Amino acid sequence: MAGPSTAERGERQQESSGPPLVRRLKKPRLRTIVILAALAVLLGAGGTWVLYGSTWVCVEHVSVSGTRVLTPAEVLDAAAVPVGAPMISVDTDGIEARLRRKLPRIDTVDVVRAWPHGIGLKVTERTPVLLSRKGRDFVEIDHEGVRFATVSQAPNGVPALELSLSRTGSAAASFRRFGTDRLVREAVRVAGDLPAAVAADTRAVQVRSYDAISLELADGRTVAWGSSENGRAKARTLAALMKAAPGARHFDVSVPTAPASSGS
Repeated sequence: MAGPSTAERGERQQESSGPPLVRRLKKPRLRTIVILAALAVLLGAGGTWVLYGSTWVCVEHVSVSGTRVLTPAEVLDAAAVPVGAPMISVDTDGIEARLRRKLPRIDTVDVVRAWPHGIGLKVTERTPVLLSRKGRDFVEIDHEGVRFATVSQAPNGVPALELSLSRTGSAAASFRRFGTDRLVREAVRVAGDLPAAVAADTRAVQVRSYDAISLELADGRTVAWGSSENGRAKARTLAALMKAAPGARHFDVSVPTAPASSGS
C-alpha cells in the first residue's frame, strides 16, 4: 500500500506545527513582558526613593577651596547649602548665583556634587589691579574694571588710579563720549600691558582723558602712555627706551614708533 504523497505530508506538517505553535508562544511572551515591566517600575521607584527619600545620598558636609582674602566660613554662610537635603535636589546654579551676589569678591565659583554626601565650592577670587581712593578707604578694581571691594588698607604692589578728568576743553569731550566707567577700563588695560619690571615699580596710573593716560613710578619718573591702544607695542618700546636711557626721568611712548625720553 502506497504511503502519503509529498503534498499530503506537507499539509499535515503545517497543521501540526503552524498555528498551534504560535498560540503556545503567545502566553510565555506576554508573561515575560509583564514581569519585565513590573521590574522596571520597581527599579524606578527604588531609584527615586534612594535619590529623594533615603538618607543614603543626602548632603552631610560642604567643603570650600580657593579662598585667599575671604574665609571659608564667609563662603559657607553666603552659600547656604541645605545640609540634610537629598544630593540630587541641590540647586547648584542657585548656590553659585547667591555666592556671586552676596560676595562680589568672588569672580567664579564651581559648585560640584561629591557623591554620595558632599558639596564642593571651588572659589576663584577677583585680584585687584588698581585702587581707587574713597575717603580713607580704597576701592579694589579688577582686570575687567569691576569695583568689587572696599578695604581700609591698600594691598601691596597695587597702583593707585587717579582720575583727573577736566570738564572743559577736549578732555570734557572725551569724558562725555566715554564716561568714567569706560575710562577706568582703559586704565585697567594699560596696567595689564605694562612690562613686569615697570608694573612692579608703578605707583599710580593717571587718567586725564581717553588718550592722555600716564604713569607715575616709585622714584618720581613718569611715562606718557597715551591711550590704551597698541599696548603691547608700547610696553616693548618702553622697556627698550628705559634700557637705552637709564638716567632719564620722563618717557613718552604714546606713539610707539616715535618714542622719546628726557631729563636726568
